[in-house]
Amino acid sequence: MQISNPVLPGFNADPSIIRVGDTYYIANSTFEWFPGVRIHESKDLVNWHLITHPLSTVEHLDMKGNPDSGGIWAPDLSYADGKFWLIFTDVKITDGPFKDMHNYLTTATDIRGPWSKPIELNGVGFDASLFHDNDGKKYLVQQTWDHREYRHPFDGITLTEFNVETMKLMPETARTVYDGTDVKLVEGPHLYQKEGYYYIFAAQGGTVFTHQEVVGRSKTLDAHSFETQPGDVFLTNFDTPDSYLQKQGHGALVDTPDGEWYYASLTGRPWHHPNESATDPRGWSTLGRETAIQKVEWDQEGWPHIVGGHGGQRYVEAPKGVQECKWPATYPEKDDFDSPELNINFNTLRIPFTDEIGSLTERPGFLRLYGRETLGSTFTQAHVARRWQSFNFDVETKVDFKPFSYQQAAGLTNYYNTKHFSMIEVTWDEKRATRVIEVIENNRNNLTSFLKDDAIVVPEDVQSVYLKAKIRKQSYSYAYSFDGENWLDLPVILDAAILSDDYVLQTMGGFFTGAFTGMAAVDYSGYRLPADFDYFKYTERKDLDGK
Repeated sequence: MQISNPVLPGFNADPSIIRVGDTYYIANSTFEWFPGVRIHESKDLVNWHLITHPLSTVEHLDMKGNPDSGGIWAPDLSYADGKFWLIFTDVKITDGPFKDMHNYLTTATDIRGPWSKPIELNGVGFDASLFHDNDGKKYLVQQTWDHREYRHPFDGITLTEFNVETMKLMPETARTVYDGTDVKLVEGPHLYQKEGYYYIFAAQGGTVFTHQEVVGRSKTLDAHSFETQPGDVFLTNFDTPDSYLQKQGHGALVDTPDGEWYYASLTGRPWHHPNESATDPRGWSTLGRETAIQKVEWDQEGWPHIVGGHGGQRYVEAPKGVQECKWPATYPEKDDFDSPELNINFNTLRIPFTDEIGSLTERPGFLRLYGRETLGSTFTQAHVARRWQSFNFDVETKVDFKPFSYQQAAGLTNYYNTKHFSMIEVTWDEKRATRVIEVIENNRNNLTSFLKDDAIVVPEDVQSVYLKAKIRKQSYSYAYSFDGENWLDLPVILDAAILSDDYVLQTMGGFFTGAFTGMAAVDYSGYRLPADFDYFKYTERKDLDGK
């Protein structure tokens, strides 16, 4: 068997991987999308299955008002003392000199929950992880933020002892154990023990094309005691611009029952427009930061190395002697909304799916969304969406919506954040006193309505409008139908790059998620007009792969 990278396609960043018995688990960042933290499981490191979101209530996670790309940064999953430990950070500021954040701990005896009420630990820095020492002590290891303009904001890696009796940190024990290298931006630390050494794995260089992972080691956990691995960088694609995988770095280490070692890291798969250089810009990562797994070997001096070189490989040898374990699909190609709960792959923005924004039971067989704030809001969006997880796919829905104001709209979205999105929507044209179909795009918070006076009139006798999006890697377009069989393409071709980390990075400090597609209802007139969605269909177009 081979591991085919990425193992978790589409916005599954900052993986924290562990093994419990014969089962592997990966926890990933979710940022402003709710519920918080995605956990996948695997038996073979090849096939992965989404099983739970630990932070599924407001008691666990309150993100209303969080900025774009705020929220859950780099969760850390560990297992000790017969239970799972989850450290997560809720970031409240992403741009500027300050990083207000809250680090929490929650635990569970079963990976699927229930998870305990979170305990707030500190706000020293993000990317916190919990290290369980062989002597029974526990330590929080984290990036450290420095707001002072005359200092570098990434102020090394801080280690603080955690008191299990009081379930609190002991700030008097805090010390900087690792400073990183001259590359700077040291973050994402994880500590391990092996053959008398403590090993620290940490990311550097920013989570872009200069990203890398470095390793240090020490015999103690004293201040500034870790020395960096000499010679080659552990993992980076900075100097491998032609590699299929890019941006590899931040991640975690795991061993197999037979003593083999693997490293799970974030990665990106950028593409180019036909008229662009293959190296500058290096590309546009519309699927966001994904998860890849590389094999690791240890040399005679006790240092780890990526098998095949520090650029990693698309196809990696799977663990020896493991039988392939395939999982049933967690997401049906077509969701008819017959369940009283949302499919596990659907997410909402910042707030949970409750009767504040929608219902799956008020009109059985439909997803009802109550028109709320606009797609530019960081508070109450009635917006249900799922990740882009392939470069070429079609998405389709059917909506019943009777607007009476241009301040009301419902339809199909393709979305990165509050400043970068598009929507094919059913709305109201007051001049013609009729429902119409319009396409809008928000690009760096500049709104464009493409059809304007030529918006498509919805006939009065039409109850439902069918909407479709066709994503074709570098671009995407919309279509509509009044009967679900005869589709008409709209003359609007949108640049998919606008929904990429790399494009958003050019003007914003928060650029850490990935493109989503979904359904939304907007009513900023405040009447909460409902829109009923009959189904949602996501179809990968594998016949277009490579094009």
